[in-house]
Amino acid sequence: MRPLAIIFSLLLVFQVANAETQINFWHAMTGDLQSALEALVNNFNASQKMYKVVPIGKGNYTEALNAGIAAYRGKKQPNLIQVFEVGTMTMMSSGAIIPIQDLLAEQKVKINWADYVQPVLSYYEDKNGKLMSMPFNSSSPIMYYNKDLFAKAGIKEVPKTWQDAYKASDAIVKSGAPCGMVVGWQPWILIENFSAIHNLPFASLENGYGGVNAELKFNTPAVVQNVEKLQSGIKNKSFVYEGRRSDPARNAFTNGRCGMYLDTSAQISAVKAGSKFLWGAAPLPYNAGTKPQNSIIGGATLWAFKGFTAKENKGVAEFIKFLGQTDSQIAWHKSTGYLPITLSAYKKLKKEGYYKENPEQEVAILQLTRTKPSVLSRGIRLGGFTQIREIVEEELEKVWAGTATSKAALDSAVERGNKVLQNFAKTVK
Repeated sequence: MRPLAIIFSLLLVFQVANAETQINFWHAMTGDLQSALEALVNNFNASQKMYKVVPIGKGNYTEALNAGIAAYRGKKQPNLIQVFEVGTMTMMSSGAIIPIQDLLAEQKVKINWADYVQPVLSYYEDKNGKLMSMPFNSSSPIMYYNKDLFAKAGIKEVPKTWQDAYKASDAIVKSGAPCGMVVGWQPWILIENFSAIHNLPFASLENGYGGVNAELKFNTPAVVQNVEKLQSGIKNKSFVYEGRRSDPARNAFTNGRCGMYLDTSAQISAVKAGSKFLWGAAPLPYNAGTKPQNSIIGGATLWAFKGFTAKENKGVAEFIKFLGQTDSQIAWHKSTGYLPITLSAYKKLKKEGYYKENPEQEVAILQLTRTKPSVLSRGIRLGGFTQIREIVEEELEKVWAGTATSKAALDSAVERGNKVLQNFAKTVK
C-alpha cells in the first residue's frame, strides 16, 4: 500500500473511532414543549463529543407508544422512548426494555435517587422498588381561573371545594360569560385524580400495584355524584365539554370564554402565551368536609429498549444523568410547567424567589406533596390503561350528550374496562 493511501486509511480509522455514537430518542412533545425538549437535547449534545442524541417526534402519547411497540417487533426500535404514565404496565410487561436502574448500574453511572421527589419515583418502581423508567416530564392537574371573569361575577375567593366551584361557575355564566368551567384530560382529572384526592379506589389490589388481576372500582358514589353535578350544568353552560385531551379545553379558556379550566400543569406555558387577561392557578377542588390527599402525577417517563451495544447504552445513561442535573431541571420547569423532579432544583428555585414571582408554577408541586401518598393516592398501574381511558372518554361523552346517566355511564365504563384488564392478564406470565 502506498504511503498516502496508508495515511488516508489511518485517518478513516481515527474518524470512525472518534465518531459520535447516535442515540435515537422518540418522543411525543409538540409545539412549545417540543422546542423546550430540543433545547435540552442540544445542551447535552454540546456538553460532550462522544454521543449525539437525535430527538424524533412520533405524534401524541398514544401514537408514540404504539410506534415503539411496532418498532420493537420489527427490530427497528429506538434507544430511548417517551411513554406516558398510563403505558407503564404495558412497557413493564413487554419484555422489550431494560430497567433504567439496571442500565445505569451496568454502565456505572451514578444518580442520587434521594434527591428525587419520591412520589414521582414510586410511580415507576416495580414491586421490589426497582426503578423501571426515568421520570422526565412529570405534571399534576391544577385549576386555572380567569381573574377578570371572577371579578365581573363578584367572586372574591378562589374555590377550594367542588361545592364552591359549582357556585362560582354558575355566577360566571350569570354575569354574561358563555362558559363557566371546562376540563381537559377528563378521565385523568374527573376520575383518576378525583379518586386519589378523596382516597377512593380506582381499582382493586391497591389500584393495580398488587397484581394484574385488579378490577376497576371507580364508579363510587362520590365520583358518580360529581359527574352528575357537572352534567346538570351542561344546559346553562356552567360546564362545557369541548373535546378530548388538552387543546380544545385550553383554547376555550385562553380565548376568554370559560372562567375555570382544569388541566395539567404542563399547560402553564401555553396559557401564558395564549391568554390576554389576568389569570391565576390553584389546586384542584375537593369535596367539602374532606381532608384532601395528594394528587397523582401525569406526564411521561423515558424507557430504554433492549438490543443495543454497551456503548449505546452508556450514551443513554449519560443523557439520563444530564436530564436530572439541577440546571437542566430548572430550565425544563421554567419553560414548560412540568415539575422539577429533584429537590435540589426545587430548593434552588425557592431560594432565588422564583415562586414568589411565578406562584402558578408551584401549585402542582405543593398539591402533589401535601400529604404522604396512601396506597390509593400513589398512582394507578393497570394493563391496557390507554384503552380504559378511551372507554371512560366514550362513556363520559354519553353523559355530556344527555344519552346516559352518570351512574349508568360509569358502571358501563367499569364493566367494559374490566374486560380489557382480563384480556391483558391472560397475556402476562
